[in-house]
Formats: sequence, structure tokens, C-alpha cells
Amino acid sequence: MCGRYAATKDPAKLIEEFEAVDLTEGHARADYNVAPTKNVVTVVQRHPRDEDGEVLEDEPAERSLRLMKWGLVPFWAKDPSVGSRMINTRAETAAEKPAFRRALTSRRCLVPADGWFEWRRTGKEKEPFYMTAPDDSSIAFGGIWETWRPKDDENASPLITFSIITTDAAGQLTDIHHRMPLIVPRSHWDGWLDPDRDDVTDLLVPTPDDIVSSLELRPISSRVNNVRNNGPELLERVEPAHEGALFDVPKS
Repeated sequence: MCGRYAATKDPAKLIEEFEAVDLTEGHARADYNVAPTKNVVTVVQRHPRDEDGEVLEDEPAERSLRLMKWGLVPFWAKDPSVGSRMINTRAETAAEKPAFRRALTSRRCLVPADGWFEWRRTGKEKEPFYMTAPDDSSIAFGGIWETWRPKDDENASPLITFSIITTDAAGQLTDIHHRMPLIVPRSHWDGWLDPDRDDVTDLLVPTPDDIVSSLELRPISSRVNNVRNNGPELLERVEPAHEGALFDVPKS
């Protein structure tokens, strides 16, 4: 499960890290509490188009940062509200489900994150944790994206949405939750983003043990439970014993 994460790096740093150009048009913002339906930075790689919108497949694909709304809306959906129910896509069934299989074949993205939040259940309470890399490098979630337009308005601006791929939790993460986002290792970024590759079965695999074992599992304040709270204090370590009862925890 991935229902909240942090993404605070500015585009300049992401441009360098992902070797991409910035197409966010100045709208990217640091977000310490990314929640579904927000517009956030993703990384895609696409062939350019001509003036008529035709894909120039003979031209090299370009990697870019683009803003997308979290919550996949399939191109055939009648109502974009379905996106709120499609924030995650299970790796085990993505190639089979009608809502996801086309995007998995031809519309994959990376979702840069500083880390993500998860809640560990202890009795009737849930304790929030922040999973993050120890060296301040971005964690790249595997994602898929789609373009949606209302059928009754051909001139409407397209809605670009995405979903985060999830897998079974591994290693130390199993102590927190049974699911986790698919973390795409840097060595697989090219393959995952390649617009000419339609089969990524070999990349839909558990996150490598060395990445999982290197993550910091940081207990944090229950302030993260409220999506209105948004600041660096949400990422600060707290002593679990001092937290007491936790309320209003997102469903997982």
C-alpha cells in the first residue's frame, strides 16, 4: 500500500538526478504530505510529436518531468472520480486488469519521492512510520499513467493521471505493513521508461534486498494523519512511547 508520501526536491535537483528536462512550467511545489488527487511531479520518456500531434518514432525519446494527478483515470472511464479508487496498482495483476494493462504496456512513469508513510497496527492503534533513503537520494516508485478527456467536450484540456505500482513488502518492511510501493532501482530506470518496450514483466519483481535493507524506518508524529498538515516537522523522528493513541488514520 502507498497512500501518502513526501516529495520535496525542487525540479532543478530532479533534473540532475533523473537526467530529464523540466516541463512542469513552474507549478511544482515541495510537498511533505502528498495525498491522492494531488498534482505531483513524475518522470516520463516519450518520442516527440510533429505539429499535427503525430508521434515521431524515428526521433529519440526525451525524458522529462511532468505534473500528473495521483489516481489513475482510464481513458474509457465515464467519470474521472474513479481515479480516487485507483491510486495503487498491484504488480501481480496489472497486466490483466482492463484499467491498468494498456498503461503498463505503453505509459509507464517514475514517481520521485523522498520517502513514503505507512502505519503499523498495534492493537487498536496505528503508529506512523516514514520510510526513506539514508543518503537523501530520491526513491523512484514505478508508476503507470493515462490521458482522459470527457466524451462530450473534445476541446477540453486532457486530464493526466497516474497510479503507483505496489508489491508484497520485503525484509524489514514486513514489520510495518504487508504491501509496499515498487521501488525501481536506478539500473532499471531506462528499461522502465522506454516507450518502445511493451513488456516489463522482468521488472515487476520485488525490490532488491540491498535497497530494502538500506531504508530508514523512522517513527514519526501522528500529525501526518491529517492531510492539511504539511511541513518538514512531519518527517522528524519521535519516540514511539511518547505518541500515545493515534486517531484519524488513513485506511489501508
